[in-house]
Amino acid sequence: MKIKSLLAKPFASYIHSKIRKGMHTALADQDAILKELLKVGKNTEFGKDHQFGNINSYREYTQGVPIRDYEAFKPYINKVKEGRHNVLWKGKPIYFAKTSGTTSGVKYIPITNESIPNHINTARNALLCYMAETGNTAFADGKLIFLSGSPELERIGGIPTGRLSGIVNHHVPKYLRSNQLPSYETNCIEDWETKLDKIVEETINQDMTLISGIPPWVQMYFDRLQEKSGKRIKDLFPQFSVLVHGGVNFEPYRAKLFESIGQKIDAIETFPASEGFFAFQDTQTEEGLLLNTNSGIFFEFIPAGEIFNDNPTRLSLHDVKVGENYALIINNNAGLWSYNLGDTVKFVSTDPYRLVVTGRTKHFISAFGEHVIGEEVEHSLLKAAERNNVRITEFTVAPFIQQGEGKSYHEWFVEFENKPDNLEAFAQQVNENLRQKNIYYDDLIRGNILQPLKISVVRKNGFIDYMKSIGKLGGQNKVPRLSNDRAIANALQNWIES
Repeated sequence: MKIKSLLAKPFASYIHSKIRKGMHTALADQDAILKELLKVGKNTEFGKDHQFGNINSYREYTQGVPIRDYEAFKPYINKVKEGRHNVLWKGKPIYFAKTSGTTSGVKYIPITNESIPNHINTARNALLCYMAETGNTAFADGKLIFLSGSPELERIGGIPTGRLSGIVNHHVPKYLRSNQLPSYETNCIEDWETKLDKIVEETINQDMTLISGIPPWVQMYFDRLQEKSGKRIKDLFPQFSVLVHGGVNFEPYRAKLFESIGQKIDAIETFPASEGFFAFQDTQTEEGLLLNTNSGIFFEFIPAGEIFNDNPTRLSLHDVKVGENYALIINNNAGLWSYNLGDTVKFVSTDPYRLVVTGRTKHFISAFGEHVIGEEVEHSLLKAAERNNVRITEFTVAPFIQQGEGKSYHEWFVEFENKPDNLEAFAQQVNENLRQKNIYYDDLIRGNILQPLKISVVRKNGFIDYMKSIGKLGGQNKVPRLSNDRAIANALQNWIES
Protein backbone atom coordinates (compact mmCIF):
# COMPACT_ATOMS: atom_id res chain seq x y z
CA MET A 1 0.00 0.00 0.00
CA LYS A 2 1.38 3.42 -0.99
CA ILE A 3 1.54 6.45 1.26
CA LYS A 4 -1.52 8.37 -0.01
CA SER A 5 -3.90 5.44 0.28
CA LEU A 6 -2.40 4.55 3.66
CA LEU A 7 -2.90 8.05 5.06
CA ALA A 8 -6.39 8.25 3.54
CA LYS A 9 -7.75 5.41 5.66
CA PRO A 10 -7.82 7.11 9.11
CA PHE A 11 -8.89 10.46 7.62
CA ALA A 12 -11.73 8.80 5.69
CA SER A 13 -12.87 7.05 8.86
CA TYR A 14 -12.83 10.33 10.79
CA ILE A 15 -14.80 12.30 8.18
CA HIS A 16 -17.27 9.45 7.64
CA SER A 17 -17.97 9.29 11.37
CA LYS A 18 -18.44 13.06 11.51
CA ILE A 19 -20.90 12.99 8.61
CA ARG A 20 -22.89 10.17 10.19
CA LYS A 21 -23.19 12.18 13.41
CA GLY A 22 -24.37 15.14 11.36
CA MET A 23 -27.25 13.06 10.01
CA HIS A 24 -28.82 13.23 13.48
CA THR A 25 -28.35 16.98 13.94
CA ALA A 26 -29.52 18.11 10.49
CA LEU A 27 -32.51 20.14 11.69
CA ALA A 28 -30.60 21.88 14.47
CA ASP A 29 -27.73 22.57 12.08
CA GLN A 30 -30.10 24.15 9.56
CA ASP A 31 -31.65 26.37 12.24
CA ALA A 32 -28.18 27.47 13.38
CA ILE A 33 -27.09 28.24 9.80
CA LEU A 34 -30.09 30.48 9.15
CA LYS A 35 -29.40 32.35 12.40
CA GLU A 36 -25.72 32.84 11.46
CA LEU A 37 -26.55 33.91 7.90
CA LEU A 38 -28.95 36.56 9.17
CA LYS A 39 -26.42 37.74 11.77
CA VAL A 40 -23.81 38.41 9.08
CA GLY A 41 -26.30 39.50 6.44
CA LYS A 42 -27.97 42.23 8.52
CA ASN A 43 -24.98 44.53 7.92
CA THR A 44 -25.15 44.17 4.12
CA GLU A 45 -27.09 46.32 1.69
CA PHE A 46 -29.46 43.43 0.99
CA GLY A 47 -29.93 42.78 4.72
CA LYS A 48 -30.77 46.42 5.42
CA ASP A 49 -33.19 46.52 2.47
CA HIS A 50 -34.99 43.51 3.96
CA GLN A 51 -34.68 44.44 7.66
CA PHE A 52 -32.71 41.36 8.70
CA GLY A 53 -32.18 42.96 12.11
CA ASN A 54 -35.89 42.50 12.88
CA ILE A 55 -36.14 38.86 11.74
CA ASN A 56 -36.19 36.29 14.56
CA SER A 57 -37.70 33.18 12.95
CA TYR A 58 -37.97 31.35 9.65
CA ARG A 59 -41.62 32.40 9.40
CA GLU A 60 -40.62 36.08 9.69
CA TYR A 61 -37.90 35.50 7.15
CA THR A 62 -40.36 34.13 4.56
CA GLN A 63 -42.60 37.16 5.11
CA GLY A 64 -39.76 39.62 4.61
CA VAL A 65 -37.66 38.04 1.86
CA PRO A 66 -39.37 36.96 -1.39
CA ILE A 67 -38.17 34.15 -3.65
CA ARG A 68 -35.86 35.46 -6.36
CA ASP A 69 -34.27 34.09 -9.49
CA TYR A 70 -31.07 35.44 -11.01
CA GLU A 71 -32.87 38.18 -12.96
CA ALA A 72 -34.25 39.62 -9.71
CA PHE A 73 -30.78 39.45 -8.12
CA LYS A 74 -29.13 41.27 -11.02
CA PRO A 75 -29.33 44.79 -9.54
CA TYR A 76 -27.36 43.60 -6.50
CA ILE A 77 -24.92 41.53 -8.59
CA ASN A 78 -24.28 44.56 -10.80
CA LYS A 79 -23.32 46.60 -7.74
CA VAL A 80 -20.82 43.90 -6.74
CA LYS A 81 -19.43 43.93 -10.29
CA GLU A 82 -18.95 47.71 -9.96
CA GLY A 83 -16.66 47.09 -6.99
CA ARG A 84 -19.06 47.87 -4.14
CA HIS A 85 -18.49 46.18 -0.75
CA ASN A 86 -21.04 44.64 1.66
CA VAL A 87 -23.77 44.30 -0.96
CA LEU A 88 -24.99 40.68 -0.58
CA TRP A 89 -22.37 39.43 1.89
CA LYS A 90 -19.64 41.06 3.93
CA GLY A 91 -16.78 42.49 1.89
CA LYS A 92 -16.46 41.33 -1.71
CA PRO A 93 -16.58 37.86 -3.27
CA ILE A 94 -13.25 36.18 -3.93
CA TYR A 95 -14.61 34.79 -7.22
CA PHE A 96 -17.48 35.03 -9.64
CA ALA A 97 -18.53 31.65 -11.04
CA LYS A 98 -19.56 32.34 -14.62
CA THR A 99 -22.37 30.15 -15.87
CA SER A 100 -24.85 30.14 -18.75
CA GLY A 101 -28.48 30.74 -17.86
CA THR A 102 -31.40 29.56 -19.96
CA THR A 103 -33.14 32.95 -19.69
CA SER A 104 -30.56 35.29 -18.15
CA GLY A 105 -27.65 34.85 -20.53
CA VAL A 106 -24.35 34.74 -18.64
CA LYS A 107 -24.78 34.62 -14.86
CA TYR A 108 -22.17 35.74 -12.34
CA ILE A 109 -22.55 33.78 -9.10
CA PRO A 110 -20.58 35.07 -6.09
CA ILE A 111 -18.21 32.78 -4.19
CA THR A 112 -16.79 34.05 -0.90
CA ASN A 113 -14.09 33.06 1.56
CA GLU A 114 -16.85 31.52 3.65
CA SER A 115 -18.51 29.59 0.79
CA ILE A 116 -15.48 28.14 -1.03
CA PRO A 117 -15.01 25.33 1.58
CA ASN A 118 -18.50 24.07 0.70
CA HIS A 119 -17.36 23.42 -2.88
CA ILE A 120 -13.98 21.93 -2.00
CA ASN A 121 -14.77 19.92 1.13
CA THR A 122 -17.98 18.36 -0.17
CA ALA A 123 -16.19 16.87 -3.19
CA ARG A 124 -13.56 15.54 -0.80
CA ASN A 125 -16.17 14.17 1.60
CA ALA A 126 -17.92 12.22 -1.17
CA LEU A 127 -14.66 10.38 -1.90
CA LEU A 128 -13.83 9.87 1.79
CA CYS A 129 -17.26 8.39 2.56
CA TYR A 130 -16.76 5.99 -0.34
CA MET A 131 -13.33 5.02 0.99
CA ALA A 132 -14.63 4.46 4.51
CA GLU A 133 -17.56 2.33 3.36
CA THR A 134 -15.84 0.20 0.73
CA GLY A 135 -12.24 0.12 1.96
CA ASN A 136 -11.09 1.09 -1.55
CA THR A 137 -8.35 3.65 -0.99
CA ALA A 138 -5.94 2.37 -3.65
CA PHE A 139 -7.31 4.73 -6.31
CA ALA A 140 -5.68 7.63 -4.39
CA ASP A 141 -2.29 6.37 -5.57
CA GLY A 142 -3.15 6.36 -9.27
CA LYS A 143 -3.95 9.07 -11.79
CA LEU A 144 -7.18 11.05 -11.41
CA ILE A 145 -8.92 12.99 -14.15
CA PHE A 146 -11.56 15.68 -13.74
CA LEU A 147 -13.14 16.60 -17.10
CA SER A 148 -13.75 20.28 -16.47
CA GLY A 149 -13.74 23.79 -17.85
CA SER A 150 -10.71 25.99 -18.30
CA PRO A 151 -8.97 27.16 -15.08
CA GLU A 152 -8.04 30.46 -16.74
CA LEU A 153 -9.76 33.37 -15.00
CA GLU A 154 -10.64 36.87 -16.16
CA ARG A 155 -11.46 39.79 -13.86
CA ILE A 156 -14.90 41.36 -13.56
CA GLY A 157 -14.95 44.39 -11.27
CA GLY A 158 -11.56 43.28 -9.99
CA ILE A 159 -12.95 39.84 -9.03
CA PRO A 160 -11.40 36.66 -10.58
CA THR A 161 -14.11 35.13 -12.78
CA GLY A 162 -14.44 31.80 -14.57
CA ARG A 163 -16.24 28.46 -14.74
CA LEU A 164 -16.81 26.82 -11.36
CA SER A 165 -14.84 23.72 -12.38
CA GLY A 166 -11.95 25.96 -13.39
CA ILE A 167 -12.09 27.85 -10.08
CA VAL A 168 -12.13 24.61 -8.11
CA ASN A 169 -9.11 23.45 -10.11
CA HIS A 170 -7.09 26.14 -8.35
CA HIS A 171 -7.99 24.60 -4.99
CA VAL A 172 -7.01 20.98 -5.65
CA PRO A 173 -4.88 19.99 -2.61
CA LYS A 174 -1.13 19.87 -3.22
CA TYR A 175 -0.99 16.19 -2.30
CA LEU A 176 -3.26 15.40 -5.28
CA ARG A 177 -1.54 17.68 -7.81
CA SER A 178 0.95 15.02 -8.85
CA ASN A 179 -1.96 12.61 -9.49
CA GLN A 180 -4.13 15.03 -11.43
CA LEU A 181 -4.63 14.95 -15.19
CA PRO A 182 -4.85 16.51 -17.69
CA SER A 183 -2.09 19.11 -17.54
CA TYR A 184 -2.90 22.72 -16.74
CA GLU A 185 -2.08 23.73 -20.32
CA THR A 186 -4.50 21.17 -21.75
CA ASN A 187 -7.22 22.21 -19.31
CA CYS A 188 -6.90 25.77 -20.62
CA ILE A 189 -7.86 24.75 -24.17
CA GLU A 190 -11.31 26.22 -24.89
CA ASP A 191 -12.34 24.17 -27.94
CA TRP A 192 -13.76 20.93 -26.51
CA GLU A 193 -12.79 18.57 -29.34
CA THR A 194 -9.22 19.90 -29.50
CA LYS A 195 -9.03 19.61 -25.74
CA LEU A 196 -10.45 16.09 -25.79
CA ASP A 197 -7.84 14.89 -28.28
CA LYS A 198 -5.11 16.33 -26.07
CA ILE A 199 -6.63 14.71 -22.94
CA VAL A 200 -6.63 11.34 -24.71
CA GLU A 201 -3.02 11.82 -25.73
CA GLU A 202 -1.99 12.65 -22.14
CA THR A 203 -3.96 9.87 -20.43
CA ILE A 204 -4.05 6.86 -22.79
CA ASN A 205 -0.85 5.38 -21.37
CA GLN A 206 -1.40 6.41 -17.75
CA ASP A 207 -2.58 4.42 -14.72
CA MET A 208 -6.03 6.02 -14.51
CA THR A 209 -7.88 5.01 -11.33
CA LEU A 210 -10.61 7.67 -11.00
CA ILE A 211 -12.48 9.53 -13.74
CA SER A 212 -14.91 12.35 -13.02
CA GLY A 213 -17.22 14.45 -15.19
CA ILE A 214 -20.70 14.94 -16.65
CA PRO A 215 -21.78 11.56 -18.14
CA PRO A 216 -22.19 12.56 -21.83
CA TRP A 217 -18.72 14.12 -21.89
CA VAL A 218 -17.18 11.15 -20.07
CA GLN A 219 -18.75 8.96 -22.77
CA MET A 220 -17.13 11.12 -25.46
CA TYR A 221 -13.79 10.65 -23.70
CA PHE A 222 -14.29 6.88 -23.63
CA ASP A 223 -15.30 6.85 -27.32
CA ARG A 224 -12.14 8.72 -28.32
CA LEU A 225 -9.96 6.39 -26.23
CA GLN A 226 -11.52 3.36 -27.90
CA GLU A 227 -11.18 4.85 -31.39
CA LYS A 228 -7.48 5.47 -30.82
CA SER A 229 -6.62 2.22 -29.02
CA GLY A 230 -9.20 -0.32 -30.18
CA LYS A 231 -9.49 -1.42 -26.55
CA ARG A 232 -12.15 -1.27 -23.88
CA ILE A 233 -11.50 1.10 -21.00
CA LYS A 234 -10.85 -1.67 -18.46
CA ASP A 235 -8.06 -3.00 -20.69
CA LEU A 236 -6.54 0.46 -21.08
CA PHE A 237 -6.89 1.28 -17.36
CA PRO A 238 -6.88 -1.99 -15.36
CA GLN A 239 -6.87 -0.08 -12.02
CA PHE A 240 -9.80 2.20 -12.93
CA SER A 241 -12.30 1.60 -10.11
CA VAL A 242 -14.27 4.81 -9.40
CA LEU A 243 -16.46 6.94 -11.67
CA VAL A 244 -17.61 10.26 -10.18
CA HIS A 245 -20.48 11.95 -11.99
CA GLY A 246 -23.05 14.72 -11.66
CA GLY A 247 -24.90 17.38 -13.63
CA VAL A 248 -27.47 15.08 -15.25
CA ASN A 249 -29.33 11.91 -14.32
CA PHE A 250 -26.90 9.00 -14.65
CA GLU A 251 -29.44 6.36 -15.65
CA PRO A 252 -29.76 7.20 -19.38
CA TYR A 253 -25.98 6.89 -19.72
CA ARG A 254 -25.24 4.04 -17.30
CA ALA A 255 -25.56 1.07 -19.68
CA LYS A 256 -23.42 2.56 -22.45
CA LEU A 257 -20.75 3.85 -20.05
CA PHE A 258 -20.35 0.46 -18.38
CA GLU A 259 -20.35 -1.25 -21.76
CA SER A 260 -17.52 1.04 -22.86
CA ILE A 261 -15.64 0.28 -19.67
CA GLY A 262 -16.20 -3.45 -20.13
CA GLN A 263 -17.42 -4.05 -16.59
CA LYS A 264 -19.48 -2.44 -13.86
CA ILE A 265 -17.46 -0.31 -11.46
CA ASP A 266 -18.38 1.80 -8.44
CA ALA A 267 -19.95 5.17 -9.20
CA ILE A 268 -20.35 8.19 -6.93
CA GLU A 269 -23.07 10.71 -7.77
CA THR A 270 -22.76 14.37 -6.80
CA PHE A 271 -25.04 17.43 -6.93
CA PRO A 272 -22.84 20.50 -7.39
CA ALA A 273 -23.66 23.86 -8.96
CA SER A 274 -22.07 27.29 -9.12
CA GLU A 275 -24.37 28.32 -6.26
CA GLY A 276 -23.19 25.52 -3.96
CA PHE A 277 -22.48 21.82 -3.53
CA PHE A 278 -25.83 20.60 -2.28
CA ALA A 279 -25.68 16.83 -1.89
CA PHE A 280 -23.58 13.76 -2.58
CA GLN A 281 -23.84 9.98 -2.58
CA ASP A 282 -22.56 8.93 0.84
CA THR A 283 -23.20 5.20 0.45
CA GLN A 284 -23.21 2.55 -2.27
CA THR A 285 -26.12 0.68 -0.66
CA GLU A 286 -28.92 3.25 -0.29
CA GLU A 287 -30.86 5.31 -2.83
CA GLY A 288 -30.38 9.05 -3.01
CA LEU A 289 -27.87 11.76 -2.20
CA LEU A 290 -27.21 13.01 1.33
CA LEU A 291 -28.28 16.65 1.69
CA ASN A 292 -25.42 18.90 2.79
CA THR A 293 -27.14 20.27 5.89
CA ASN A 294 -24.10 21.71 7.70
CA SER A 295 -22.07 23.51 5.06
CA GLY A 296 -23.14 27.15 5.05
CA ILE A 297 -26.38 26.64 3.10
CA PHE A 298 -29.91 27.00 4.49
CA PHE A 299 -32.38 25.13 2.31
CA GLU A 300 -35.99 25.97 1.50
CA PHE A 301 -38.45 23.88 -0.49
CA ILE A 302 -41.52 24.85 -2.52
CA PRO A 303 -44.01 22.28 -3.85
CA ALA A 304 -43.01 22.13 -7.51
CA GLY A 305 -46.51 22.90 -8.76
CA GLU A 306 -46.48 26.22 -6.87
CA ILE A 307 -43.09 27.55 -7.98
CA PHE A 308 -44.59 30.11 -10.37
CA ASN A 309 -47.30 31.23 -7.93
CA ASP A 310 -47.13 34.76 -6.51
CA ASN A 311 -47.24 33.44 -2.95
CA PRO A 312 -46.06 29.81 -2.92
CA THR A 313 -45.90 27.58 0.13
CA ARG A 314 -42.39 27.74 1.60
CA LEU A 315 -41.03 24.91 3.73
CA SER A 316 -37.88 24.43 5.75
CA LEU A 317 -36.29 21.00 6.16
CA HIS A 318 -38.53 20.50 9.21
CA ASP A 319 -41.60 20.14 6.97
CA VAL A 320 -40.52 18.15 3.90
CA LYS A 321 -42.10 14.78 3.08
CA VAL A 322 -40.85 11.73 1.23
CA GLY A 323 -42.05 11.37 -2.35
CA GLU A 324 -43.11 14.97 -3.01
CA ASN A 325 -41.55 17.04 -5.77
CA TYR A 326 -40.02 20.32 -4.53
CA ALA A 327 -38.33 23.29 -6.14
CA LEU A 328 -35.02 23.82 -4.34
CA ILE A 329 -34.42 27.29 -2.84
CA ILE A 330 -31.10 28.22 -1.23
CA ASN A 331 -29.66 30.81 1.15
CA ASN A 332 -25.90 30.72 1.49
CA ASN A 333 -22.81 32.38 2.90
CA ALA A 334 -21.98 33.86 -0.50
CA GLY A 335 -24.98 36.19 -0.27
CA LEU A 336 -27.71 34.36 -2.19
CA TRP A 337 -31.00 34.87 -0.37
CA SER A 338 -34.12 32.77 -1.10
CA TYR A 339 -32.57 32.05 -4.48
CA ASN A 340 -34.55 29.86 -6.86
CA LEU A 341 -31.94 27.45 -8.16
CA GLY A 342 -34.21 26.09 -10.90
CA ASP A 343 -33.78 22.44 -9.84
CA THR A 344 -36.47 20.14 -8.51
CA VAL A 345 -35.80 17.38 -5.97
CA LYS A 346 -37.68 14.60 -4.22
CA PHE A 347 -36.77 13.12 -0.84
CA VAL A 348 -36.41 9.37 -0.71
CA SER A 349 -35.63 9.46 3.02
CA THR A 350 -35.89 11.93 5.91
CA ASP A 351 -33.79 9.85 8.30
CA PRO A 352 -31.29 10.78 7.06
CA TYR A 353 -32.23 13.46 4.54
CA ARG A 354 -31.50 11.89 1.17
CA LEU A 355 -32.94 13.10 -2.12
CA VAL A 356 -32.88 12.59 -5.86
CA VAL A 357 -32.80 15.35 -8.47
CA THR A 358 -35.98 15.15 -10.54
CA GLY A 359 -35.52 17.92 -13.11
CA ARG A 360 -35.58 21.64 -13.76
CA THR A 361 -38.42 24.04 -12.99
CA LYS A 362 -38.09 25.55 -16.48
CA HIS A 363 -37.64 22.22 -18.25
CA PHE A 364 -41.12 20.76 -18.54
CA ILE A 365 -43.91 20.33 -21.05
CA SER A 366 -47.27 21.79 -20.24
CA ALA A 367 -48.41 23.02 -23.64
CA PHE A 368 -51.72 21.23 -23.02
CA GLY A 369 -51.89 21.32 -19.19
CA GLU A 370 -50.02 18.02 -18.62
CA HIS A 371 -46.95 19.42 -16.76
CA VAL A 372 -44.66 16.52 -17.63
CA ILE A 373 -41.28 16.73 -15.85
CA GLY A 374 -37.81 15.29 -16.48
CA GLU A 375 -38.10 12.41 -14.02
CA GLU A 376 -41.22 11.16 -15.83
CA VAL A 377 -39.78 11.16 -19.35
CA GLU A 378 -36.53 9.52 -18.20
CA HIS A 379 -38.45 6.78 -16.38
CA SER A 380 -40.76 6.18 -19.35
CA LEU A 381 -37.98 5.89 -21.92
CA LEU A 382 -35.57 3.86 -19.80
CA LYS A 383 -38.25 1.37 -18.77
CA ALA A 384 -39.03 0.67 -22.44
CA ALA A 385 -35.33 0.59 -23.32
CA GLU A 386 -34.62 -2.00 -20.63
CA ARG A 387 -37.54 -4.14 -21.76
CA ASN A 388 -36.30 -4.13 -25.36
CA ASN A 389 -32.56 -4.34 -24.64
CA VAL A 390 -32.12 -0.95 -26.27
CA ARG A 391 -29.44 1.58 -25.28
CA ILE A 392 -30.06 5.31 -25.46
CA THR A 393 -27.29 7.78 -26.30
CA GLU A 394 -29.24 11.03 -25.76
CA PHE A 395 -32.75 12.43 -26.04
CA THR A 396 -35.00 15.45 -25.61
CA VAL A 397 -38.76 16.01 -25.81
CA ALA A 398 -40.88 18.92 -27.15
CA PRO A 399 -44.57 19.53 -27.87
CA PHE A 400 -45.84 19.50 -31.45
CA ILE A 401 -48.88 21.77 -31.63
CA GLN A 402 -50.92 20.89 -34.69
CA GLN A 403 -52.01 24.02 -36.55
CA GLY A 404 -54.21 22.34 -39.15
CA GLU A 405 -56.15 19.10 -39.09
CA GLY A 406 -55.24 16.36 -36.67
CA LYS A 407 -54.25 16.30 -33.02
CA SER A 408 -51.13 17.59 -31.30
CA TYR A 409 -48.58 15.30 -29.64
CA HIS A 410 -45.24 15.10 -27.85
CA GLU A 411 -42.28 14.63 -30.19
CA TRP A 412 -39.34 12.68 -28.76
CA PHE A 413 -35.93 13.14 -30.37
CA VAL A 414 -33.89 10.04 -29.54
CA GLU A 415 -30.38 9.03 -30.52
CA PHE A 416 -30.08 5.27 -30.11
CA GLU A 417 -26.92 3.26 -29.56
CA ASN A 418 -28.91 0.35 -30.99
CA LYS A 419 -32.38 0.96 -32.40
CA PRO A 420 -35.41 -1.16 -31.38
CA ASP A 421 -36.53 -3.75 -33.92
CA ASN A 422 -39.97 -2.14 -34.06
CA LEU A 423 -39.82 1.61 -33.48
CA GLU A 424 -43.61 2.03 -33.51
CA ALA A 425 -44.13 -0.64 -30.84
CA PHE A 426 -41.30 0.89 -28.79
CA ALA A 427 -42.97 4.33 -28.98
CA GLN A 428 -46.24 2.79 -27.81
CA GLN A 429 -44.49 1.33 -24.76
CA VAL A 430 -42.92 4.70 -23.91
CA ASN A 431 -46.32 6.32 -24.32
CA GLU A 432 -48.01 3.84 -21.98
CA ASN A 433 -45.22 4.25 -19.41
CA LEU A 434 -45.74 8.02 -19.44
CA ARG A 435 -49.50 7.64 -19.10
CA GLN A 436 -48.96 5.54 -15.99
CA LYS A 437 -46.53 8.10 -14.61
CA ASN A 438 -48.51 11.29 -15.29
CA ILE A 439 -52.29 11.32 -14.79
CA TYR A 440 -52.76 14.61 -16.67
CA TYR A 441 -51.05 13.23 -19.76
CA ASP A 442 -53.18 10.10 -19.43
CA ASP A 443 -56.34 12.25 -19.28
CA LEU A 444 -55.34 14.08 -22.48
CA ILE A 445 -54.69 10.81 -24.33
CA ARG A 446 -57.82 9.21 -22.90
CA GLY A 447 -59.88 12.27 -23.80
CA ASN A 448 -58.63 12.15 -27.39
CA ILE A 449 -57.09 15.63 -27.03
CA LEU A 450 -53.53 14.45 -27.68
CA GLN A 451 -52.44 11.64 -29.96
CA PRO A 452 -49.74 9.27 -28.66
CA LEU A 453 -46.16 10.49 -28.71
CA LYS A 454 -43.98 10.13 -31.78
CA ILE A 455 -40.25 9.36 -31.92
CA SER A 456 -37.92 11.10 -34.36
CA VAL A 457 -34.62 9.22 -34.62
CA VAL A 458 -31.55 11.45 -34.37
CA ARG A 459 -28.59 10.15 -36.37
CA LYS A 460 -25.37 9.03 -34.69
CA ASN A 461 -23.55 11.93 -32.97
CA GLY A 462 -26.44 14.21 -33.89
CA PHE A 463 -26.70 15.68 -30.40
CA ILE A 464 -22.94 16.27 -30.28
CA ASP A 465 -23.14 18.09 -33.62
CA TYR A 466 -26.12 20.11 -32.39
CA MET A 467 -24.28 21.17 -29.20
CA LYS A 468 -21.24 22.06 -31.33
CA SER A 469 -23.43 24.19 -33.61
CA ILE A 470 -24.59 26.34 -30.67
CA GLY A 471 -21.13 26.59 -29.09
CA LYS A 472 -21.94 24.41 -26.09
CA LEU A 473 -19.90 21.28 -26.68
CA GLY A 474 -18.22 19.88 -23.58
CA GLY A 475 -17.55 21.39 -20.17
CA GLN A 476 -20.60 21.66 -17.92
CA ASN A 477 -23.11 22.00 -20.78
CA LYS A 478 -25.97 19.53 -21.16
CA VAL A 479 -29.00 18.96 -23.38
CA PRO A 480 -32.32 19.82 -21.68
CA ARG A 481 -34.55 16.78 -21.38
CA LEU A 482 -37.70 18.84 -21.93
CA SER A 483 -38.71 22.08 -23.61
CA ASN A 484 -42.09 23.75 -23.61
CA ASP A 485 -41.38 25.22 -27.05
CA ARG A 486 -39.91 24.06 -30.37
CA ALA A 487 -36.56 25.92 -30.34
CA ILE A 488 -34.39 22.84 -29.77
CA ALA A 489 -36.75 20.62 -31.77
CA ASN A 490 -36.51 22.87 -34.81
CA ALA A 491 -32.72 23.04 -34.57
CA LEU A 492 -32.47 19.24 -34.38
CA GLN A 493 -34.24 18.81 -37.73
CA ASN A 494 -30.80 19.00 -39.37
CA TRP A 495 -29.80 15.74 -37.67
CA ILE A 496 -32.95 13.63 -38.05
CA GLU A 497 -32.59 10.33 -39.92
CA SER A 498 -34.47 10.45 -43.21
